[in-house]
Amino acid sequence: MTMAKRSSQFWALFLFSIGVFMAQLDNGIISAALTTINRSFDVSANWGAWGITIYTLGLAISLPIVGKLSDRYGRKKLFIVEIALFGIGSLLVALSPSFGFYLFARVVQALGGGGIFIIGSSHILSTVEPDKQAKYLGLLGAMNGIAAVLGPNIGSLLLDLTGKWHVLFLINVPIAIVLFILGLRKLEESSDPSPGRLDLIGTIILSLGILSLMLGLTNIDVDFAESLTRPNVWGYLLGGVVLITILLFFEGKMERNQSGDPILPVRLIKQPRYLMVLLIGTLSGGLLAAMIYIPSFTEQVLGIAAENSGYWMTPLALAAGIGAGLGGMLVSKRGPVFTVIMSGLIAAIGFMLFPLWLETRWQFIIASAIAGVGIGVILGAPLNILATEGLKKDKGSALASLSLLRQIGMTLAPAIYAGFIARAFNNMGTLFAEKFPGILQQNLANVTLSAEAQAELAQIGQHMSSGGSGVSESELSGMLQAIQDPTLKQVLADSVGEITKTAAQTGFSGLYWTAAILGMAIIVGALVLIPLRKKSPQDLEVTEETV
Repeated sequence: MTMAKRSSQFWALFLFSIGVFMAQLDNGIISAALTTINRSFDVSANWGAWGITIYTLGLAISLPIVGKLSDRYGRKKLFIVEIALFGIGSLLVALSPSFGFYLFARVVQALGGGGIFIIGSSHILSTVEPDKQAKYLGLLGAMNGIAAVLGPNIGSLLLDLTGKWHVLFLINVPIAIVLFILGLRKLEESSDPSPGRLDLIGTIILSLGILSLMLGLTNIDVDFAESLTRPNVWGYLLGGVVLITILLFFEGKMERNQSGDPILPVRLIKQPRYLMVLLIGTLSGGLLAAMIYIPSFTEQVLGIAAENSGYWMTPLALAAGIGAGLGGMLVSKRGPVFTVIMSGLIAAIGFMLFPLWLETRWQFIIASAIAGVGIGVILGAPLNILATEGLKKDKGSALASLSLLRQIGMTLAPAIYAGFIARAFNNMGTLFAEKFPGILQQNLANVTLSAEAQAELAQIGQHMSSGGSGVSESELSGMLQAIQDPTLKQVLADSVGEITKTAAQTGFSGLYWTAAILGMAIIVGALVLIPLRKKSPQDLEVTEETV
C-alpha cells in the first residue's frame, strides 16, 4: 500500500469515527438534561419526551435516504452535508427561543446525524482492502457503542459543571466545523453511480411509511396487548404497512422498467439471505435496548443513589468498545457468521447472569461487562459484512436498511421490557400481603423497642390483622408517616424497602431473561444463515448484472 493510500484510509477512519461518536453521543446525552430542558420551556414531561421521540423519528427517516444518496452522489459529499446539518441543528437547538423551534432543530440534527455511520461503513466497504474491512468496521462500531452508553454520563457531568443544558449542544458546533474542513481536504470520494432519475416519489412514500410505523411503535406502552387496541398504535402501524406494501410494488415496477434509480433495494429484499440479516439486525436492536435499564436496575436492586446510577453503565460501555474491536478481529479470522454466533452467546450469558447470579456490585460489573462484550461484537463488522456480501453496488442502501431495522428493534423492545417491570410493581399488593409480616418480624428481632414503640407496633398489628387479606402499600405508607418512634419507623421503612426490592428483582429478571432469549435467537438466525450464504452471493451478482 502506498503512503498516500494509507494516509487517506487513516483520515477516513478518523473523521468517520469522530463523526459517528458525536452523532451517537447526542442521542443519549439529552436524557441527562431532559428535566432541565422541560423546565426551561415550561412543558410537561409528556411533551418534553418529544425531544427524544422526534430525534428518533428523524433518524429512522433519514437512514435509507442518506444511504441511497451516498451511493448515488458520493460518500464524501454526503458526509460533508450530514456534518453541516448536524452542526447547524446543534446550534439551533442551543439557541432555541421556543419549544416548537427546539423540536424543529432536533429534526435538523437527526437528519444530519442519522447517516454518518452508514456513510462511514459503506465508504470503508468500498475503498478498503477486504482483509482490513472488518477491523475498520469494528473500530467504527466501537465508537458507536461507547458513545451510546456514555451519552447520559457525559450529559450529567457537563450539566453538573455548567448548570446550562445549552452547553450539551454547543460543544457539537466547533467539532462539526473541524470535521467539515478536514472532510473537504482529506477525504477521497467513493460512490456507486446509478443511471436514471432519482426516485422522488419512492422517497416520499418511504418517508411517510417509516414515519407511520415509528409513530405506532413509539405509542406502545407497558401494556403491550392493550396498546395494540388503540387507534394511535394499530392505525399508524397499519398505515405504515400499507405504504411500504405500495412502495414495494412501485419500486419493483421501476426496477423492471429501468426508468429510474429505486430508493428501496427491492432485489436485495427478495434475497432470503439479506432478509435473515435484517431479522438478526432487529434482534440486535432489542439487545441494545436492554442497556437502557441499567441505571434503573442499579438504583432499584443494588441501592445505588439515583444521581450516580448512570455512571454504572461505564463497565458495559468499555466492554462494548472492546467487543466491537474483538468483533472485527473475529470476522477477519473466523468469518462473520461465527462472529454473530459468538456475539449472541456472550450476550445471552451476560444477561442470564443478572437473574441467576447477580447479588453484589462486583458481580454486576462482571455480568454487565460480559453482556457489553456480546453487544459490542455485533455492533460493527459482522452484520455490515453480511449485509453487503456479494454486492457490487448499493452498499449504502443495504447498510441503511439494516440500521433502520435495528432502530425498529430498539424502539419496540423497551415497551416489552418495561412491561415486566410494570407487572412486577403492580403485584406489590400481593407481595405485601404474603411476605411483609414475615420480613417485619425478622427485622424486629434485631432491635430493641421502647414501650411507646411497642404500643405503636401493637396498633399496626391490629390494623393489619383486621384487613383480612393484608395491608396495601399506600396504607403502610400512611402508617409509616404517623409513627413517632424513630427505631420502629426505620424498621418499617427497611421492611417496605425489601418488598420494593423484591418486586424490582422480579421485573428485571423477566427483562434480562428476555434479552438472553434474544441473544439465543440471534444464534439461531446465524445458523439459518449458513446454508443461505452458500448460494445467495453468486445469485445476487448475476441479478445485479442482469438488472
